[in-house]
Amino acid sequence: MVKVTAAEVNKLRKTTGAGMMDCKKALVEADGNFDSAIEILRKKGQKVAAKRADRESSEGVAIAIANEDNTSGVGIVLACETDFVGKNADFIDLAHKIAANGLKCNNKEELLKSNLGDMSVEEKLIEQTGVIGEKIQINDFAKIDAAFVGTYIHAGNKISSLVGFSEKCENIEVAAKDISMQIAAMNPIALDEDSVDSEVIEKEIEIAKDQLRAEGKPEEMLDKIAQGKLKRFFKDNTLIHQAFIKDSKQSVSQYLSSFSNETKITSYTRVSIG
Repeated sequence: MVKVTAAEVNKLRKTTGAGMMDCKKALVEADGNFDSAIEILRKKGQKVAAKRADRESSEGVAIAIANEDNTSGVGIVLACETDFVGKNADFIDLAHKIAANGLKCNNKEELLKSNLGDMSVEEKLIEQTGVIGEKIQINDFAKIDAAFVGTYIHAGNKISSLVGFSEKCENIEVAAKDISMQIAAMNPIALDEDSVDSEVIEKEIEIAKDQLRAEGKPEEMLDKIAQGKLKRFFKDNTLIHQAFIKDSKQSVSQYLSSFSNETKITSYTRVSIG
């Protein structure tokens, strides 16, 4: 049996993230050939991934990052099976590296095919499935391009958000962080009333009318009152009209106007675990 040194085992461990014993076994099986040992560990990952394909990945981390000039941002959910793995520093670091790759991609399919070191992201996930012993996958991918993109990751890495602005203004970083926090906390369904899906609007009007009928309101008054309730729905559920979480006396739109009357929110997204 070939003798494997501690330095060789440690090098393989740093390269793959696999455990010391797994690295030693792979090197022995590969007769000390480093590249063959890596391939052995990858095949182990493929076997584990196949066995756990039907498992539910409902834990993990939600990460949001922007490029250096804050003109592009990405949010991803890297999912795993247990909260224990989701809190692991190496797992969180892997999520950040994958998110950084996402800045060069337009969708999840491109992200999975992109190179992360000497393998694709998809291959890396399979490899790490073998290392960790849990199903690992990207459950969500979202990207925003704008004149300025702000990001926020909520404590615990369970929710992250991005928001895009039409232009930069003085202290835009402060506004971007606060509004990203708003998105994470309040989970608006749309940017404004014009962005709300027509089916959602119709459903809300019908719900309002049913409630009014149950209260005994006359049929001829239902449309007018329902429209009033719809305005309240927009105020509670669309980003620019929501009460600002740090000062409920003003809306998000009013808060942003305190920085600039010209800068507008152009887009936003939110990714979360579960």
